[in-house]
Amino acid sequence: MKEFRRLLVSWGPLGIFVLAFIESIGIPNPGGTDALLLLVAIARPDAAILCAVLATAGSLLGSAVFYEIVRLGGDKFLLRYTLSGRGQRFRAWVQRYGMVTVFISALLPIPILPLKVFCAGACAMGVSRTRFMLVLAAGRIPRYAALAYLGAQLGENTNDWIRGHYWHMGAIAVALFGALYAILRWTDRPRNTAEGLQ
Repeated sequence: MKEFRRLLVSWGPLGIFVLAFIESIGIPNPGGTDALLLLVAIARPDAAILCAVLATAGSLLGSAVFYEIVRLGGDKFLLRYTLSGRGQRFRAWVQRYGMVTVFISALLPIPILPLKVFCAGACAMGVSRTRFMLVLAAGRIPRYAALAYLGAQLGENTNDWIRGHYWHMGAIAVALFGALYAILRWTDRPRNTAEGLQ
């Protein structure tokens, strides 16, 4: 794996595209794209924008393939585990609020948020392809742009800066989730009221 990563580093921005694609189709490599993006942006600050664009493109293309794979068989697999009362509640929650979690996981490079688990649940439970891809793009574009910018501006100090701000990112994740959850609950009120009056 180290040899493969070294090869990707030597490919520069193209290596970022390849790794982002591989990671997004579901092959485990947590944080690999982030790390490679930073390495290349630090080594080639002039190519930072290209690095961010190719990381986003690779991630979205890989996620599109992942979506199709999960939709082909994942719904049947998950159906077995969501037939009970608790499973049905979980299914309803993912259908309504799961994309909030996908967005936050795609946006913030926090290892404790397993993006693929949330993506698989959302895809298997019927989230539309367009909505899935738009939410991922909304998270990935600023994430990769920020990492490329940090790599180009801070150089070798980038990793220290990110490690020093994990708590801040965690707080942002909690605040974002709370705010988006509250907005969705508030937009549900008219529908819930109408259903109660029927």
